[in-house]
Amino acid sequence: MPHHDPSAPAPLIATDLVQTYGDGANATHALTGVSLTVAPGESLAIMGPSGSGKTTLLHCLAGVLAPTAGSVLWRGADLAALGDRRRTALRRTDFGFVFQSGQLLPELPAVENAALPLMLAGTSRKEATRVAAAWLAHLGLAGMENRRPGELSGGQAQRVAIARALAGAPGVVFADEPTGALDQATGADVLSVLTSATRATGAALVVVTHDEAVARHCSRMVTMRDGRITGSYVHEAVAAGEAGR
Repeated sequence: MPHHDPSAPAPLIATDLVQTYGDGANATHALTGVSLTVAPGESLAIMGPSGSGKTTLLHCLAGVLAPTAGSVLWRGADLAALGDRRRTALRRTDFGFVFQSGQLLPELPAVENAALPLMLAGTSRKEATRVAAAWLAHLGLAGMENRRPGELSGGQAQRVAIARALAGAPGVVFADEPTGALDQATGADVLSVLTSATRATGAALVVVTHDEAVARHCSRMVTMRDGRITGSYVHEAVAAGEAGR
């Protein structure tokens, strides 16, 4: 399996993030001074109710949103200062994404869905599909490479999305409610696959969730409310497993 380069581990560092929409009395403060460091290889759950700011924080950490104030540093670079084109390139190479619905392209078979970020980043079709097929096999989908999303179960489709996120050997994988569309048993299975696969590559994992059962799979959890971090907790058993890999 592709591995993130261990010679270049890097924390993802957010400092005093503010995200405001609108002006004056009508302004909405989605983030109000959030500081957070994601260590190389750790798994972090960001937990909170709807409207707490957790998805906005994820989007800022991943360079999808430029914060109103504050900074996000990745490998020494301020994401907001990179410009749209470089941030887009970074999301193809250094960051991987898993969403609630999977967001697979329905007309493409599983192997091409998983290979797409690699091909967009300039990898040859042959090599990209080889890497993608290896990840699909690693995640229990050998023999399903040519199935389209409509021919897969919800859990299988999320495994394809995980393969897509990991195929480019990212430094950080961001997962936004990755089990939200799945039943409890399937969701637990997918989450186990996601955490073990990222751990095996050395990638950090950032999971946004409102479900404490999901958060328990991660080594650390921060809670949010009203745009602020209200608590931070370490799950010792999971953290010990990450430290000992």
